[in-house]
Amino acid sequence: MPVGIKDVARMAGVSAATVSRVLSGRAVDAVMQKRVLAAVTETGYRPNLAARRLRSRHSNTIGLVVADIRNPFFTAVSRTVEDIAYERGLRVILCNTDENPAKESMYLQLMQEERVTGVILAPTQSGVEQAARQRFDFPVVLIDRTIPGAAQDSVVLDNEAMAALLVHQLHAGGHRRIAGFFGASSTTGSERSAGYTKAMADLGLTPEPVPVAHGEGEAERAMTSLMHTPGHATALIASNGVMLTAMLRAIHALGLSVPQDVALAGFDNEPWMDLVGGGLTVIEQPVEEIGRAAMAMLSERLDHPDGPPRKMVLGGRCIVRGSTIRSAAR
Repeated sequence: MPVGIKDVARMAGVSAATVSRVLSGRAVDAVMQKRVLAAVTETGYRPNLAARRLRSRHSNTIGLVVADIRNPFFTAVSRTVEDIAYERGLRVILCNTDENPAKESMYLQLMQEERVTGVILAPTQSGVEQAARQRFDFPVVLIDRTIPGAAQDSVVLDNEAMAALLVHQLHAGGHRRIAGFFGASSTTGSERSAGYTKAMADLGLTPEPVPVAHGEGEAERAMTSLMHTPGHATALIASNGVMLTAMLRAIHALGLSVPQDVALAGFDNEPWMDLVGGGLTVIEQPVEEIGRAAMAMLSERLDHPDGPPRKMVLGGRCIVRGSTIRSAAR
């Protein structure tokens, strides 16, 4: 005889409703959740997903739509979301938009068709306002990017404050010409550019923001152009981990050294970043906290669909390493 949800409930010593809540990813007492998942494993229970979809408006699937999976930030957040989803018996559909609003729209339509339980979304620059205002058939939590007054819950970094922190770190090291490279196709890049610009002005310095288009080789080209400019900046800030890697590659291609010829700092902390010379100074984002907060908001929104939207703003940690310690100021 096939194993049913009542068999799982009987073995776990809970109600069938509790088993259903665990399998659908709803908030359940941790002890009960472990008992249910253990009973699922012991009985070999496999839910009939097709039947469940016919009975319910949603599946036991989470959609995760990110702007650039190459970005270490999105890779790390995706890992956290997937880990938590697995613990809760949920599946994850991961989609990468490459900052392309057409792909973003297509994937959100896919989520509608799949009747997902909810979506965690890092919207594109042009799609952030539409996504933040749009009403979906499932709860959506925005990560990394949002707008004031968004109708969706969101978890973001305090981008302006973190960019300003890097400016002050470089200024304390003796630098007065500090250029900032920021993504031209994301609200994150815009916010970090704004924080950088304000910090430079507050210190009486002239901002030198460099917008970088999304695409292979764009950061290297922008870097090469800047470094060929007479009297170029002595310190550089990269808006994300992908850009930081590209800029370091361009510096080496030009035969320059960090920090002797130019200081370099940026966002995202990868394991290799403390192995390059004396290491790279970075803002380490709380990626695990962001992923866990997004999943918690998604779960809570299922239980309280009509509550007001919430916005969680988190701080990062500045890790100072050799790439900014030795002053190269002119």
